[in-house]
Amino acid sequence: MAAPILQVKDLKTQFFTDDGVVKAVNGVSFDLYPGETLGIVGESGCGKSVTALSILRLVQEPGRIVNGQILFKGDDLLELSNEEMRELRGKDIAMIFQDPLSSLNPVLKVGFQVEEAMFAHDRVNKKNALSRAIELLKQVRIPAASSRVKDYPHQFSGGMRQRVMIAMGLANKPSILIADEPTTALDVTVQAQILELLRDLNRDTRTAIIMITHNMGVVAGLCQRVIVMYAGQIVEEGPVHQIFHNPQHPYTWSLLRSIPRLDSDRHDRLLSIEGLPPDLISPPRGCKFNPRCQFRIDRCLREDPPLLDVGPDQRAACWVTMDRALKHKEPAVGG
Repeated sequence: MAAPILQVKDLKTQFFTDDGVVKAVNGVSFDLYPGETLGIVGESGCGKSVTALSILRLVQEPGRIVNGQILFKGDDLLELSNEEMRELRGKDIAMIFQDPLSSLNPVLKVGFQVEEAMFAHDRVNKKNALSRAIELLKQVRIPAASSRVKDYPHQFSGGMRQRVMIAMGLANKPSILIADEPTTALDVTVQAQILELLRDLNRDTRTAIIMITHNMGVVAGLCQRVIVMYAGQIVEEGPVHQIFHNPQHPYTWSLLRSIPRLDSDRHDRLLSIEGLPPDLISPPRGCKFNPRCQFRIDRCLREDPPLLDVGPDQRAACWVTMDRALKHKEPAVGG
């Protein structure tokens, strides 16, 4: 197997507030390989977006990265100067944000905004930049791209604006594309089109993609591997097909039981995850999921479980794991 293009090691990002220290990302480690699509999923506030912002060193005060390494092609990004990071952002690692309307400048033509991404990192003349912008808009399937480069963001639909954002992200042929909830504000049909586009781009350009989402369906449709986060920590990771068919952490199991599936009996009831995510200033002792877990044992209340192998290429942080839990305790419907 090829060497990882990105290695995140024991990353800790904290926010220092008047109420206390928020441990938003608490010891996250993972690898990303060239050409891979990796999903990071979890409820709002679990730390997935802060992890992405930490990779690009875009965490704003009062947040700070307090520990860890972020190795891109062997170089630790946390040791680079601000100038070196500015050169890397958008060129080697690009990011697509959740709301394209707030990310695009409303008074500048979309063609110019795509060109700007090139001017920031490459010595390219205006004519070549315009040609490349048109080519990129065609690549992300915007009709009549040669004329639409002259349009403003408000003249595009939500789905088309998101395509412009993807074009901007691809302008400098990055090695990694981070997509932070890129389909959240879009209707289901447009979501499917954006996912198909990202899948095709990954296949054609071999750009590695990190997909940040709360939608397990998005992960199933796009990703090869998935990381499940809860309370700033990774609770399970592994190949998508394996996680979906044999989840080992109760939180992953609960997430999958809360969404409809085409391969399940139509009479099966969907289960909700009762309770709320923990306060990251004063999280519960032991496993952070234990107040909401119907399979918890005494050890879960005392000790935080490490991330251990539970199957081929699959790891989970749980003292019980679902294989053992379901043999000994049938969960109550609804938790």
